[in-house]
Amino acid sequence: MGAETKRFAMSSAVQDLLAILDLERLELNLFRGRSPQVGWQRVFGGQVIGQALVAACRTVDVVGRPPHSLHAYFLLPGDPKVPIIYEVDRIRDGKSFTTRRVVAIQHGQAIYTMAVSFHRDEPGMSHQAKMPEVTKPEDLPNEAHIKERVLPLMPDPVRRYYERERPIEWRPVELDRYLGKKIEDGRFHVWIRATARLPDEPAIHQCVLAYASDMLLLDSALTTGCSTPTTAPIFRDRAASPAVSSSPATVRWWPPWPRRGCCASARCSAKGQSEARAEKLRSFPPRFRGGGDERNELN
Repeated sequence: MGAETKRFAMSSAVQDLLAILDLERLELNLFRGRSPQVGWQRVFGGQVIGQALVAACRTVDVVGRPPHSLHAYFLLPGDPKVPIIYEVDRIRDGKSFTTRRVVAIQHGQAIYTMAVSFHRDEPGMSHQAKMPEVTKPEDLPNEAHIKERVLPLMPDPVRRYYERERPIEWRPVELDRYLGKKIEDGRFHVWIRATARLPDEPAIHQCVLAYASDMLLLDSALTTGCSTPTTAPIFRDRAASPAVSSSPATVRWWPPWPRRGCCASARCSAKGQSEARAEKLRSFPPRFRGGGDERNELN
């Protein structure tokens, strides 16, 4: 069995992800989602984004009108011990566009809100920025090599998470930034893919991409005020939650760093075709303890 065949055939983590994204319908516009019981202190933000997009898609004929953009706010940390209720508001069904608003609710409070737009596939003007010239994923260290170099730098709770099988594989081009190398302009490039073959439905791919959009994006903001992601104080307090990034570290002092970080990413296929764009705005209180406001956009 070849390596690629084995990758597609053996990934219980992807099966678990698809099960988490398969929401239970409670009523016409009400859905219930669950969280994996893996000991996290709070719900991973990408899970909420993906589940909310699934809820919105369940109210639209996505075959002829797929989602093309979303705008979201994280309001409160999610509790992984209880289900999340997703309430969909059918704002408008137009000739070309459909608009939905989704609110995620726990303990009687909104923890997340999202506006998502769906667009009928129709011809029009098309252009894209040129994909950066970077090393191809097959020429980069694989996940086993990355774990060997980066895992020793992580606190025990986060290391245990990354030792488990995960649904998304990532291969950073600038791996040394996790080992102390300073990236002056804050830019970095990461190849990502699901660790197993996904079903053919495009909407499932978009929801998995929404899930993955909350990974790694804040690293560029953190490295602006800290020498490396492994020295950012955010990770000491959120060590049990991998929602922010993949490289936590222990620190003893609070270095000066930005009160607000704005990150943007452009996602291209291996052939250079533009597929998605994501932006994230994160505010950090002076003595960050895992709170603060988050805003996400995905196009």
